[in-house]
Amino acid sequence: MKTLLVLVLALGLAAPALASDRHPTLGELEGEVMCPTCKTTLDQSSAPIADRIRQYISARIAAGDTKSEIKASLVDQFGPAVLAEPPKRGFDLLAWLLPLSALGLGIVVVGALAWTWSRRRDLGDDAPDDELDPDLERRVDEELARYED
Repeated sequence: MKTLLVLVLALGLAAPALASDRHPTLGELEGEVMCPTCKTTLDQSSAPIADRIRQYISARIAAGDTKSEIKASLVDQFGPAVLAEPPKRGFDLLAWLLPLSALGLGIVVVGALAWTWSRRRDLGDDAPDDELDPDLERRVDEELARYED
């Protein structure tokens, strides 16, 4: 029963992704393509080249191209820097892996520090000693006796 539910859920999520690739919208691609002049996504750029790229994308959508075909065509014209996200292969894979590795390492370090701190408190390392130095205890008693009279 669980397997069937997982399978139905996976198919339900895959269908919109395939439909998005087959029938992209200009708004969708504007957030995924960079303007070569101002180095922002097309939806944030007002540069003339950004307007020409938008017109090109609209024409390619009208011609029935898929999102991946349009992106491949733009990469051929402008290079891989035209994509807002780096490819997930080769050296560019580091752009995806390094932040995740740093996050994982940070979680491990914070967890280890929290565990060490909680163990130290359990062992009583920070607890004050119960016995005072005899000389200090005598001086405290003398001072208290002065105030009691």
